Amino acid sequence: MQRVSTRVGFVSAAVCAVMLSGQHLAVAADAAKPAKELFNGKDLSGWQNAGGGAPGAGWAVEDGAMVRKNQAGDIWTKERFGNFVLDLEFNTKGNSGVFIRTDKPRDNVQTGIEIQVDRPAKTPGKHSCGAVYDALAPTKEASKPDQWNRMTVTAAGGKLAIAVNGEKIVDMDLDQWKDAGKNPDGTKNKFRTALKDFNRDGHIGLQDHGAEVRYRNIKIQTLP
Repeated sequence: MQRVSTRVGFVSAAVCAVMLSGQHLAVAADAAKPAKELFNGKDLSGWQNAGGGAPGAGWAVEDGAMVRKNQAGDIWTKERFGNFVLDLEFNTKGNSGVFIRTDKPRDNVQTGIEIQVDRPAKTPGKHSCGAVYDALAPTKEASKPDQWNRMTVTAAGGKLAIAVNGEKIVDMDLDQWKDAGKNPDGTKNKFRTALKDFNRDGHIGLQDHGAEVRYRNIKIQTLP
Protein backbone atom coordinates (compact mmCIF):
# COMPACT_ATOMS: atom_id res chain seq x y z
CA MET A 1 0.00 0.00 0.00
CA GLN A 2 1.26 3.46 -0.79
CA ARG A 3 2.58 5.29 2.22
CA VAL A 4 0.54 8.39 3.06
CA SER A 5 2.27 11.38 4.60
CA THR A 6 0.74 12.78 7.78
CA ARG A 7 2.42 16.16 7.36
CA VAL A 8 -0.27 18.66 8.17
CA GLY A 9 0.57 20.99 5.34
CA PHE A 10 -0.04 18.23 2.82
CA VAL A 11 -3.25 16.71 4.19
CA SER A 12 -5.65 17.56 1.38
CA ALA A 13 -7.45 14.33 0.56
CA ALA A 14 -10.84 13.53 2.05
CA VAL A 15 -9.42 10.43 3.69
CA CYS A 16 -6.14 10.41 5.59
CA ALA A 17 -4.65 6.96 6.23
CA VAL A 18 -2.50 6.89 9.36
CA MET A 19 -0.61 3.88 10.70
CA LEU A 20 -1.75 3.09 14.24
CA SER A 21 -1.37 -0.12 16.25
CA GLY A 22 0.12 -1.95 13.28
CA GLN A 23 -2.98 -1.42 11.14
CA HIS A 24 -4.05 1.16 8.61
CA LEU A 25 -6.80 3.17 10.28
CA ALA A 26 -8.76 5.19 7.76
CA VAL A 27 -9.70 8.53 9.26
CA ALA A 28 -12.06 10.78 7.35
CA ALA A 29 -10.61 14.27 7.32
CA ASP A 30 -13.09 17.11 7.09
CA ALA A 31 -12.18 18.89 3.87
CA ALA A 32 -13.99 21.97 5.19
CA LYS A 33 -11.43 22.29 7.99
CA PRO A 34 -7.97 22.72 6.47
CA ALA A 35 -4.80 22.68 8.51
CA LYS A 36 -4.75 25.53 11.00
CA GLU A 37 -1.79 27.51 12.25
CA LEU A 38 -1.64 27.42 16.04
CA PHE A 39 1.26 29.88 16.03
CA ASN A 40 1.47 32.65 13.45
CA GLY A 41 5.20 33.24 13.87
CA LYS A 42 4.60 36.87 14.87
CA ASP A 43 2.98 36.97 18.30
CA LEU A 44 1.42 34.76 20.98
CA SER A 45 -2.22 35.41 20.13
CA GLY A 46 -4.24 32.24 20.65
CA TRP A 47 -2.04 31.16 23.57
CA GLN A 48 -2.42 31.55 27.32
CA ASN A 49 -0.89 30.57 30.64
CA ALA A 50 -2.24 27.74 32.78
CA GLY A 51 -4.73 30.07 34.46
CA GLY A 52 -6.16 31.44 31.24
CA GLY A 53 -4.24 34.73 31.33
CA ALA A 54 -1.48 36.11 29.14
CA PRO A 55 1.52 33.82 28.54
CA GLY A 56 4.48 34.27 30.87
CA ALA A 57 6.91 37.02 29.90
CA GLY A 58 9.68 34.45 29.48
CA TRP A 59 8.08 33.30 26.22
CA ALA A 60 9.20 35.42 23.26
CA VAL A 61 8.93 35.39 19.47
CA GLU A 62 12.20 35.42 17.56
CA ASP A 63 12.77 34.77 13.85
CA GLY A 64 9.37 33.16 13.46
CA ALA A 65 9.80 30.86 16.45
CA MET A 66 8.19 30.71 19.89
CA VAL A 67 11.08 30.71 22.36
CA ARG A 68 11.24 29.87 26.05
CA LYS A 69 14.06 32.22 27.07
CA ASN A 70 13.46 32.74 30.79
CA GLN A 71 11.20 31.33 33.49
CA ALA A 72 7.73 31.57 32.03
CA GLY A 73 5.54 28.61 32.94
CA ASP A 74 3.95 26.39 30.33
CA ILE A 75 2.09 27.95 27.42
CA TRP A 76 -1.28 26.61 26.24
CA THR A 77 -3.69 26.90 23.35
CA LYS A 78 -6.92 28.65 24.18
CA GLU A 79 -8.75 26.06 22.10
CA ARG A 80 -9.28 22.40 22.92
CA PHE A 81 -8.64 19.58 20.46
CA GLY A 82 -9.62 15.91 20.42
CA ASN A 83 -8.72 13.97 17.28
CA PHE A 84 -6.02 15.61 15.20
CA VAL A 85 -2.71 15.54 13.39
CA LEU A 86 -0.35 17.99 15.11
CA ASP A 87 2.78 19.00 13.23
CA LEU A 88 5.57 21.18 14.60
CA GLU A 89 9.31 21.74 14.70
CA PHE A 90 11.46 22.09 17.82
CA ASN A 91 15.05 22.99 18.60
CA THR A 92 15.99 22.48 22.23
CA LYS A 93 18.92 22.85 24.57
CA GLY A 94 17.30 20.61 27.19
CA ASN A 95 14.11 19.28 28.72
CA SER A 96 10.71 20.39 27.43
CA GLY A 97 7.57 18.67 26.21
CA VAL A 98 4.41 18.84 24.13
CA PHE A 99 1.20 18.26 26.08
CA ILE A 100 -1.92 17.07 24.26
CA ARG A 101 -5.56 16.69 25.31
CA THR A 102 -4.86 18.38 28.63
CA ASP A 103 -8.10 18.92 30.50
CA LYS A 104 -6.72 21.13 33.29
CA PRO A 105 -3.47 22.95 32.45
CA ARG A 106 -2.86 23.68 36.13
CA ASP A 107 -2.76 19.91 36.66
CA ASN A 108 -1.02 19.05 33.42
CA VAL A 109 0.65 15.78 34.42
CA GLN A 110 -2.51 14.20 35.81
CA THR A 111 -4.97 15.45 33.16
CA GLY A 112 -2.93 15.40 29.94
CA ILE A 113 -0.44 13.36 27.95
CA GLU A 114 3.10 14.69 27.53
CA ILE A 115 5.33 13.86 24.59
CA GLN A 116 8.89 14.40 25.70
CA VAL A 117 11.14 16.95 24.00
CA ASP A 118 14.81 16.78 24.94
CA ARG A 119 18.29 16.39 23.57
CA PRO A 120 19.02 12.96 22.03
CA ALA A 121 19.51 10.08 24.44
CA LYS A 122 22.04 7.28 24.04
CA THR A 123 19.34 4.76 24.90
CA PRO A 124 15.63 5.52 24.32
CA GLY A 125 13.47 5.33 27.41
CA LYS A 126 10.18 6.51 28.85
CA HIS A 127 11.73 9.95 29.49
CA SER A 128 13.69 10.43 26.25
CA CYS A 129 12.78 12.54 23.25
CA GLY A 130 9.58 11.36 21.58
CA ALA A 131 8.45 9.22 24.51
CA VAL A 132 4.96 9.34 25.91
CA TYR A 133 6.28 10.55 29.21
CA ASP A 134 6.48 7.87 31.92
CA ALA A 135 4.30 5.54 29.84
CA LEU A 136 5.93 4.36 26.61
CA ALA A 137 9.46 4.68 25.23
CA PRO A 138 10.10 5.45 21.57
CA THR A 139 11.36 2.58 19.45
CA LYS A 140 14.47 4.59 18.56
CA GLU A 141 16.16 7.95 19.05
CA ALA A 142 15.25 9.95 15.96
CA SER A 143 16.00 13.50 17.08
CA LYS A 144 19.17 15.40 16.26
CA PRO A 145 21.09 17.77 18.56
CA ASP A 146 21.38 21.51 18.04
CA GLN A 147 19.10 21.71 15.01
CA TRP A 148 15.47 21.81 14.07
CA ASN A 149 13.55 18.55 14.45
CA ARG A 150 10.08 17.86 13.16
CA MET A 151 7.46 16.06 15.28
CA THR A 152 4.12 14.76 14.03
CA VAL A 153 1.52 13.53 16.53
CA THR A 154 -1.62 11.74 15.36
CA ALA A 155 -4.37 11.24 17.93
CA ALA A 156 -7.53 9.39 16.93
CA GLY A 157 -9.69 8.03 19.73
CA GLY A 158 -7.48 5.78 21.82
CA LYS A 159 -4.80 5.51 19.15
CA LEU A 160 -1.69 7.64 19.34
CA ALA A 161 1.20 7.72 16.86
CA ILE A 162 4.33 9.86 17.00
CA ALA A 163 6.93 10.47 14.31
CA VAL A 164 10.15 12.46 14.64
CA ASN A 165 11.98 13.57 11.51
CA GLY A 166 9.74 11.34 9.42
CA GLU A 167 10.42 8.18 11.43
CA LYS A 168 7.56 6.59 13.33
CA ILE A 169 8.75 5.98 16.89
CA VAL A 170 5.55 5.48 18.92
CA ASP A 171 2.48 3.39 18.15
CA MET A 172 0.22 3.37 21.20
CA ASP A 173 -3.21 2.14 22.16
CA LEU A 174 -4.24 4.10 25.25
CA ASP A 175 -6.89 1.49 26.03
CA GLN A 176 -4.07 -0.89 27.01
CA TRP A 177 -3.17 1.41 29.92
CA LYS A 178 -5.92 0.00 32.11
CA ASP A 179 -4.51 0.56 35.60
CA ALA A 180 -3.65 3.70 37.52
CA GLY A 181 0.04 3.92 38.34
CA LYS A 182 1.06 1.02 36.11
CA ASN A 183 2.06 0.49 32.49
CA PRO A 184 1.07 -2.66 30.56
CA ASP A 185 4.66 -3.96 30.88
CA GLY A 186 4.31 -3.91 34.66
CA THR A 187 6.48 -0.85 35.28
CA LYS A 188 5.15 1.95 37.44
CA ASN A 189 4.07 5.37 36.22
CA LYS A 190 3.04 8.56 38.03
CA PHE A 191 -0.56 8.72 36.83
CA ARG A 192 -3.29 8.53 39.45
CA THR A 193 -5.83 7.74 36.72
CA ALA A 194 -5.46 5.01 34.10
CA LEU A 195 -4.50 6.57 30.77
CA LYS A 196 -7.47 4.86 29.11
CA ASP A 197 -9.69 7.07 31.27
CA PHE A 198 -7.98 10.38 30.46
CA ASN A 199 -10.05 12.95 28.58
CA ARG A 200 -9.76 12.56 24.84
CA ASP A 201 -9.88 16.25 24.19
CA GLY A 202 -8.15 19.20 25.79
CA HIS A 203 -5.56 21.94 25.40
CA ILE A 204 -2.22 21.61 23.64
CA GLY A 205 0.69 22.92 25.67
CA LEU A 206 4.42 23.57 25.36
CA GLN A 207 6.38 22.96 28.53
CA ASP A 208 8.71 25.27 30.39
CA HIS A 209 11.07 22.88 32.15
CA GLY A 210 13.93 25.32 32.65
CA ALA A 211 15.73 24.94 29.33
CA GLU A 212 15.77 27.21 26.30
CA VAL A 213 13.60 25.66 23.61
CA ARG A 214 12.21 26.92 20.32
CA TYR A 215 9.04 25.87 18.50
CA ARG A 216 7.89 26.88 15.03
CA ASN A 217 5.56 25.84 12.19
CA ILE A 218 2.95 24.63 14.68
CA LYS A 219 -0.08 23.44 12.72
CA ILE A 220 -3.01 21.15 13.37
CA GLN A 221 -5.42 19.20 11.18
CA THR A 222 -8.55 18.26 13.09
CA LEU A 223 -10.03 14.82 12.53
CA PRO A 224 -13.55 13.55 13.25
